[in-house]
Amino acid sequence: MTIRYETAISWIIERSGYDRGFIANPFLGDDVAALGLRRTAEMLRRLGDPQAGIKLIHVAGTKGKGSTAATIATIARSAGVSTGVYATPHLHTFRERILIDDEPLSELEFAAIVEILQPIDRALQVDEPDIGEPTAFEVATAMALLAFARAGVDLAVVEVGMGGRLDATNVVTPNVAAITSISLDHMAILGDSLAEIAAEKGGIIKPGCPVVVGPQAPEALAVLERIATERESPIYPAGRDWHVDGERLSGPWGDWHDVRLALRGSHQMENTGIALMALWLLDPRLLADEQRARAALASVSWPGRFERVASDPTIIVDGAHNVDSIARLAQTVAEARYGRLTVILGISRDKDVEGMVAALAALSPSIIATASHNPRAADPDRLAAAAHTNGLPVEVVVDVATAVHLARSRSQSDDLILVTGSLYAVAEAREALGLAETPVFERRLLYG
Repeated sequence: MTIRYETAISWIIERSGYDRGFIANPFLGDDVAALGLRRTAEMLRRLGDPQAGIKLIHVAGTKGKGSTAATIATIARSAGVSTGVYATPHLHTFRERILIDDEPLSELEFAAIVEILQPIDRALQVDEPDIGEPTAFEVATAMALLAFARAGVDLAVVEVGMGGRLDATNVVTPNVAAITSISLDHMAILGDSLAEIAAEKGGIIKPGCPVVVGPQAPEALAVLERIATERESPIYPAGRDWHVDGERLSGPWGDWHDVRLALRGSHQMENTGIALMALWLLDPRLLADEQRARAALASVSWPGRFERVASDPTIIVDGAHNVDSIARLAQTVAEARYGRLTVILGISRDKDVEGMVAALAALSPSIIATASHNPRAADPDRLAAAAHTNGLPVEVVVDVATAVHLARSRSQSDDLILVTGSLYAVAEAREALGLAETPVFERRLLYG
């Protein structure tokens, strides 16, 4: 008999390990971190390698992974291809990490898959105790690939959780790999230079597998090209094999002018170029109907990424969570027309808080510093201090929901309220506006 969803999600979230078990502990060295790959591969082997036979695109990068994955899947579905997407983190419920044709895995199917995995997990720990207990992220990765096989999807799009080389998703052998823009993030884990971080991201490049590379700093691109050469993998970088010029996207699929995207921001055109090149490499027929593909691009949905969630006044939520993504967000906001700007800011404590606030300063916003309920949230007083340093008016509010209500009460119809700094803050803003709800037991498991 299938277990209840509440039991299934508890089994995953309560697992031990780094960051509540979502990734293998990267602080104990490569040998320990690499155990996550062994555990994930062994779980999949005992499941019969459900990913075998499914066409797969593997996506790494610092930012833009999720929107690139969503774009790939949306265009593919418009061509009649069924899709599975595995992406992290989720906004409101863990089931959002595993999407079948853009719908979160149902509670019933989620529980059924956990029920299949539990005896395999127990047997693995008995048979190979030296490799440790699979983490929540490793279990979820195996779940996603099994879910895709059970649903009979034609194409799986798998997003790297962190880095690439030692990420649990790196057990897959994709048809195409894609690497979005690389910038400084998770530096304590991935390295303190673009070259070091690029080496981690480039770890997803498999021998002979084509890899699409978005616009990169020269030092990052050089590393990716070296890895591709060593592994005899064809590489297709932006600016050589495909091009982005304003609203023009050109490549082997054709020369498309005046491309309109549902996702806002100039960086989304770059992500779209990555998606088009990856799809063309997978099967050029997916892009044969230009008008159909264009219509798909105008319909891509990726909640929490420059998403307009209210009007009068306009409220936009965006999960930008490092200096580079905040800078890009600021550039996009600067192109909009509005009266006054209020930024509700909630950032994780391991981020460059001061750098992120400085990147917002060019917009001259009023800041409401707050914190999500996630235990990794930075103290709002630290955010306020950074705002003061940059000469920005700021006040501290206890939580995101209170901050949203306060900002709305003070704004005129032509003003803009921007919620950013982390997807955790974005999720709580969406919930405060009645757009979604996190199940109580999931919130309790995650935050205590």
